Amino acid sequence: MNQNNDNKMHVVFDLGGVVFRLDKMIAIERFKEIGVARVEEYLDDYAQKGIFGELEEGLISAEQYREQLSRIVGKELTMTQLEYAWTGYAAELYQRNFDALLRLRREGFPVALLSNTNPFMMKWARSNAFDGHGHSLDHYFDRLYLSYEMRMMKPSPEIFKAMIEGERTTPDNILFIDDSARNCEASAALGIQTLNPDNGGDWRPAVFKAVGLE
Repeated sequence: MNQNNDNKMHVVFDLGGVVFRLDKMIAIERFKEIGVARVEEYLDDYAQKGIFGELEEGLISAEQYREQLSRIVGKELTMTQLEYAWTGYAAELYQRNFDALLRLRREGFPVALLSNTNPFMMKWARSNAFDGHGHSLDHYFDRLYLSYEMRMMKPSPEIFKAMIEGERTTPDNILFIDDSARNCEASAALGIQTLNPDNGGDWRPAVFKAVGLE
């Protein structure tokens, strides 16, 4: 949609909590609904544990995760059930955010996503069912940096360094928006500009001000 222009700030967004409002409790309820009774031991707002974390770090495949979790709960779980449970995290999507992402791209700002995520979330997010209007996540971003594909997770410095390299710009020319203070601190330590909105908060005024679009 735009040409990479190093005169423009690169704007990099987290997914859950920023593009859409996160609700861990809905995900927990869905996992319990499909038979994962002790799911609270694994799920977190920002970084998962056990095989859930291994899935998001790309250490195991979606099928390996399905097989291992099926053994843990003592029943065969399907890919469809797991996608249903994982996407419970996506509590509320905002048209205002989609419009803002497209505006940034129209104005020539490189727009990217950096997310700790997994194949189940991305099957939904990268489908035309994502925004309710026939567009996938890819419609809104120039590049996607996904933890399970990169085999590294926020807040490790390595994933931010890889994103900087992918953006082909300097850290101080990147604005990173994440609802996790820990992730913002880790990126700021590398010289990246950061914005730390609340989960589901309206980040548009602060982002537009930071890039000069007031």
